[in-house]
Amino acid sequence: MLFLANTALGVGSGEVGAALEKIVKEMNLPTQYRFVAFGQSREIARTGKAFAIAFGLSFIFMYLILAAQFESWLHPITILLALPLTVPFALVSLLMLKSSLDIFTMLGILVLFGVVKKNSILQIAHIIQLRAEGHSRYDAILHGNRDRLRPILMTTFAFVAGMFPLVTSHGIGAEFNRATAGPVVVGQLLSLLLTLLATPVAYTFFDDAANGMRRLFRLRKRPDSETGADEIMGPPPAVPEGNGHHRPRIEAAS
Repeated sequence: MLFLANTALGVGSGEVGAALEKIVKEMNLPTQYRFVAFGQSREIARTGKAFAIAFGLSFIFMYLILAAQFESWLHPITILLALPLTVPFALVSLLMLKSSLDIFTMLGILVLFGVVKKNSILQIAHIIQLRAEGHSRYDAILHGNRDRLRPILMTTFAFVAGMFPLVTSHGIGAEFNRATAGPVVVGQLLSLLLTLLATPVAYTFFDDAANGMRRLFRLRKRPDSETGADEIMGPPPAVPEGNGHHRPRIEAAS
């Protein structure tokens, strides 16, 4: 016997599949019976697993690239800590736009991670540069965030302005546009102030932890001007006085 039905307005196929699976489990069927999804429901489940793997790999690749860029294993953690803070705000966009969590929404969250990570990179890179110039940590954080506030706001609002027409679009395929652009626009706007504050705080926390580890293991912090050139080439030769040669002394005849 075959039953055909359509989903109610505002109910996704994923919700229907989860409800059916729950009902089948409550029926306590014998072991020779199996409940297997096929068609669109099976593809949605497969896509969800694939996106979970993609999210995990994206964190790993972003960490490795940032570690190579900053030549540190600690600063990438400070930058990537801003990403989990944006997930609740991205999910709020689903309630505001009355959307469901599907492949297009997960794609929008993946794009949101890239935009938020860019803001943290601008902050941390400038703070490290100021500290290398001799500023204290407190001054470097204050001046670094003040200097990078305008570029962060400009790029954020420009990106949101470019995605906003997709959120307000109507017509065929508009729901897919809203599902992708909604988490980016709402998540970026709502998490902007939180990430601007959380990134410097995380930098301070991890910098204290790094200093504590150095004191614990008695490690010497490598100066910024130190390179391996002296070990390879040796110290520069001493230059004698008088431009390297002695001039004869001329005395006037009496």
